[in-house]
Amino acid sequence: MKKENSTNSLNERYLLNTCDFNYVLQLIGGRWKSQIIFSIAHGNNRFSLIKQDLDNISDQVLGRQLRSLEIEGIIEKSEIPFSIPKGIQYNFTEKADSLIPLLRELCQWGGQHKRPLDPIKIC
Repeated sequence: MKKENSTNSLNERYLLNTCDFNYVLQLIGGRWKSQIIFSIAHGNNRFSLIKQDLDNISDQVLGRQLRSLEIEGIIEKSEIPFSIPKGIQYNFTEKADSLIPLLRELCQWGGQHKRPLDPIKIC
C-alpha cells in the first residue's frame, strides 16, 4: 500500500490529473487487465472461464484485477438467475463498449511494430 503523501503517490496523482492519456494507461495497464478485457470480449464472462483462458494468472490476482475493472466502471458483476450454486458473470459497461475498439486498434498497432523477443535462456 502506498503512502498518500509519498513523492510517488503525488507524482502519480499529478500525472493522472494533467493528462487524460495517463488515466487510460492506468485503467488498462498492469500485467493482466488488457488480457482479462479481451477474454471477456471473447465470451469468457465467468471467473472460471477467464481463468481457463489465462492459465498463468493466479486466482488472487484475477480477483483483484476484476475488482479493479469493476471499480473503474469497465465491467459490472451480476448474478446469473436461477443458477445453483449462485453464479456470477462479468459484463461490459457502456464505458467498456467505447474502449474495446481503441484497444483493438492498439493491439493491431503493436502487432505491426513490436520487436521480436529473445528466446528465454535457462542456464
